[in-house]
Amino acid sequence: MIGGIGMRFVATCLFGLEKLVGEEIDALGYQRAETLDGRVIFDAPIDAIVKCNLRLRFAERVLILLSSFPAATFEELFQGTKRIAWEEWVGREDAFPVKGHSVKSALFSIPDCQKIIKKAAVDHLSSVYGIQRFSETGVTYQIEFFILKDVAYIMIDTSGITLHKRGYRPQSNAAPLRETLAAALVCMSRPREDVLFVDPLCGSGTIAIEAALYTRHIAPGLHRHFAAEQFPQIPKEAWDAERRLAQSEILPASTKIYGFDIDPECIALAKENARRAGVQNDIVFKTGDASRFRSPVPDARGTIVANPPYGERLGDLKQARDLAKAMGEAFRRNVPSWQIYVITSDEQYEQYFGRKADKVRKLYNGMIRCNFYQFFKRKDNLAGNQHKC
Repeated sequence: MIGGIGMRFVATCLFGLEKLVGEEIDALGYQRAETLDGRVIFDAPIDAIVKCNLRLRFAERVLILLSSFPAATFEELFQGTKRIAWEEWVGREDAFPVKGHSVKSALFSIPDCQKIIKKAAVDHLSSVYGIQRFSETGVTYQIEFFILKDVAYIMIDTSGITLHKRGYRPQSNAAPLRETLAAALVCMSRPREDVLFVDPLCGSGTIAIEAALYTRHIAPGLHRHFAAEQFPQIPKEAWDAERRLAQSEILPASTKIYGFDIDPECIALAKENARRAGVQNDIVFKTGDASRFRSPVPDARGTIVANPPYGERLGDLKQARDLAKAMGEAFRRNVPSWQIYVITSDEQYEQYFGRKADKVRKLYNGMIRCNFYQFFKRKDNLAGNQHKC
């Protein structure tokens, strides 16, 4: 019965976001067991499949951890996989493809590991169902493996399409920020009620949209579907009930959110993405030059969160640094008391921005190692309610 079975799960995430994912898991009332680079292992009942896929804002996937065991040889990998009670999930007509990766382990050949795990699963299921060939025409249970330092983790993916794909951004600009990372930047900037939240380089609008979803407590997976919705172990009513609950918890808008970009096409795209996300009335998108930034509301308090070009994928490093210098000058001149948060791969960003960060956090934008520079405003202006991250 749903909710009545104790299980172990893995929530994967971008490097640097493990703490935020762990805190989300804590907030749902589940028990963290272990944290590795890019993944949080936790114990929960089966209904965590529904809650976590719908509600985890910073995770990439939710996986059922079937087993973990030492696997320094192919024989150990085969026997450990064969011992798993696959029939608890995979039916005689279901599909069970295999994919995964290996890090710092003796078993480094991914194709060979895939073949061994597939063969072991087939052998086990053959002994249970009394058949040698499987049609694999039914529900798909994607098997994922991760071998770290000669320990194999064998899992089933419940998410399907990765969780950062909320469904509102079928198109994006040339260098999009992953939605999960954008949500993390929003969380770490601590949006406050009645304080402007501004992205002066909004591109396709991801940071601003995630700010609206975050401050209004809109579940990030509310308007998309997941692989586990096809699993017969989880009744459709469980998904419907959780979506109704999430819908009932949405808050009215309390933070004024703005997105600016120098490119009118980006603004048009951002508006369309916000419409798809259902937050088009919560964000004001306008064309604007970040190098000449001014507050959209005179004398307002505000927070800036920006993802400027790094000089790696868009333009060159000199242009990126020229923009950093111009932005720094504009912010100091026009919004000197605002909090400013910038993510960039440029290790010398502070030098060109013209200000030393109060705090720097290491994050990854895809495979690009970045710094999240945090410039706090004056302590005497910190009054007001904050959304807790």
